[in-house]
Amino acid sequence: MGKQFFSTVSDMLRWIKPMHFFILTMLVFSPVFGMAQLKAGVGKMDITDYQSGPVNDPLFAKALVLDDGTTKMVIITLDVVAIAEIGPIKGDYLNEVRLGIQKDLHIDPSHVLVNVSHCHGIVRRDVTSLTIEAVKQAAARMVPVRVGAGKGFENRIMENRRYLMKDGTQVDVRRAYSLPPDEEIASVGPVDPEIGIVRFDRTNGKPLAVLYQFSMHPIEGVPGGGNTADITGFASKVIEDNLDGAMALFMQACGGDINPINYKNLESPPDAEPLGNMLGLSTLKALQSIKTAPSGKIKLINEKMELPVSDFQRRIDTLEAKELRLLRSLKGTDINLKMFIPLLIKYQYAKEYPSFYAQRYLTDQQLGRKDMTHLDRINRKDMENYRNNIYIMEHLTRVQENLRLVKMHQEKSGEMKTIEVEMVAVKIGNMKMLTFPGELTVQIGLNLKKKSPFENTFITGYTNGYIYYAPTAEQLRNTGEAQEDCDTVLAPEWQELFETKALQMLNRL
Repeated sequence: MGKQFFSTVSDMLRWIKPMHFFILTMLVFSPVFGMAQLKAGVGKMDITDYQSGPVNDPLFAKALVLDDGTTKMVIITLDVVAIAEIGPIKGDYLNEVRLGIQKDLHIDPSHVLVNVSHCHGIVRRDVTSLTIEAVKQAAARMVPVRVGAGKGFENRIMENRRYLMKDGTQVDVRRAYSLPPDEEIASVGPVDPEIGIVRFDRTNGKPLAVLYQFSMHPIEGVPGGGNTADITGFASKVIEDNLDGAMALFMQACGGDINPINYKNLESPPDAEPLGNMLGLSTLKALQSIKTAPSGKIKLINEKMELPVSDFQRRIDTLEAKELRLLRSLKGTDINLKMFIPLLIKYQYAKEYPSFYAQRYLTDQQLGRKDMTHLDRINRKDMENYRNNIYIMEHLTRVQENLRLVKMHQEKSGEMKTIEVEMVAVKIGNMKMLTFPGELTVQIGLNLKKKSPFENTFITGYTNGYIYYAPTAEQLRNTGEAQEDCDTVLAPEWQELFETKALQMLNRL
């Protein structure tokens, strides 16, 4: 017989009760026991419009559904330019998607985030129902996950498209108009090389999803000019090809004034794939050092705020005055384009004797004549005036295109003094994210990340609506012309109001 631990049943019960209490206490206050078990599921649908012309690569609606047992939320990413105002998706899309998800899955509409990559691909007309189907797929595939956030680095694929000019104005780089002369440019704006990354792993360690964000317009295009998800589509493919079944979901960050590198290159066809490959590989590299852990509860705040609208008429008056001043500065010349090109070549190649062989010049010099040098002086003056006229015409294209944008917003806004925007702050694991429905320029994101005390703070524009560009107050006070400060409805005061609200929401999570 072994040693007898309890002489009576009552002795055993007296021992079990305190021990039971001790074990229960340890379980409740244990970090693992107290941590909510997050579940996640992913789904996607091809939304490419195959009837609109040649297709280079597919466009997708992707969905990530999250559920911590109390809070459910959905993150949807679309390979499209916007979900209202511009592009093929109309303004009722967001409301219809949210109502469809609420009806089928009982998820609060305010817990549905829809972010667009801002690529210029063309999607199907039934994109709304396809999006809801992607979410339903995700909801049907929920599995327990661990979460980890971190940062990657990529600085080879983008450039700030705003030039700071020597005269104090700012100009942007677009394919819609010409660049200013090199000698007038003083500097360029900043870029943000940070890739914000959240990884969701199954409990066995196998990746389920990678949510990543970056600041850059994915508008490079492809050599054949076909429909494309562009740089971020190729980046997601690289990630998915290397993660064996995991889904990569790209969220556009603060790319309002960020172009692909060498955006105006005319020496070779545009090709988004190499740039996308680099972004995808840099994301994969960063993933290797991101550790996952139980996530705890999802925390989500969805609020609306009013932002001040621009004084469009003052901007219009300024641009119209500049337009008239430029027109009046054009000068008549004795040459046209047919004559200018050969003259330019001659006077660049043979600067000392451009109009004939040296013999004629030297003969004139010997005989005291100035016939050839007088001809050169006239030609050079005409060439200078003609070249200046070209620069003026190029400047006029920038003024007129941006004037058109300001007038468009004046007509659409009417007497509106403020505009309502939806903002979402969400905490998932060790990541906090703040969303905004406009094209945030990069300095806005840099400011908020610098001010936030939370290490993994991600600022995500292009979400839950579209209100055009959201530039800094400094950019909005530009006396030059650039799309970011003309294709907008916001007054300069918006920035301080927004950044204050954004930090308050992040700090409340």
